[in-house]
Amino acid sequence: MPYLDTNGIRLSYERSGHGEDVLLIMGQNAAGHVWNMHQTPALHRAGYRTTTFNNRGIPPSTTPPGRYSLADMVADTRGLIEALDLAPCRIVGTSLGAMIAEELAIHSPSLVRCAVLIATRPRADAVRLAQTLADRALNEQGIQLPARYRAVDTVQKMLSPATLRDDDATSSWLEIFELAAEAGEASGQAWVETTEDRRGALTRITAPCRVIAFTDDGIAPPHLAAETADAIPDCDFVEIAHCGHLGYLERPDEVNTAIIEFLDKH
Repeated sequence: MPYLDTNGIRLSYERSGHGEDVLLIMGQNAAGHVWNMHQTPALHRAGYRTTTFNNRGIPPSTTPPGRYSLADMVADTRGLIEALDLAPCRIVGTSLGAMIAEELAIHSPSLVRCAVLIATRPRADAVRLAQTLADRALNEQGIQLPARYRAVDTVQKMLSPATLRDDDATSSWLEIFELAAEAGEASGQAWVETTEDRRGALTRITAPCRVIAFTDDGIAPPHLAAETADAIPDCDFVEIAHCGHLGYLERPDEVNTAIIEFLDKH
């Protein structure tokens, strides 16, 4: 993967396909190449060129010590857009990646042509806040849970009951997440603030947006995702059934259709 230097760090990135540019921003603890499983091939077939990258904390991008902020990650992405001359660009972001896209649209509107915001939320309700604080308590105490335990926890948080009813599929996901847990995680990303109420700030977004929510998402449930869509002035809302927070992997065809339909309009 090529590299570029921005905001005091080095980011690894990949550009592929031909056509107008789409930047894809991955969520917490995940590498940019995850998009290559389903989304970038579909975008290439639809006539787009894609750029994916590894956020700070995900090798081979720089992994600075300490706690990262949302502002850090937004500045990294802004630098990448400017260095690759992508602006104004179409952006697709999921989870933390969607929050990065939203902040770019708020504070650097000239960089964002339109945005697809997947598995996002504008605030944390009581359950999501409790989960975040519990996770931070483990980090603050330096507790490292066994990889096998983390895999089981991740599967239950990230996937839908429809997937978990399939023992073969679940066994494969458990293996994938256990291997990922053994490889370590981007500990600095765990401190990015994702619980504050951002609904007021979202009203300042002028770029057209689409929020894609997943019916069984326990991290960014549809009722919270809908609040993001309601706050952004020019935004529509798509809900996809039978998938959890990783709906773009569980139901890729439906997600890709929703992404491409929106991008083609803008």
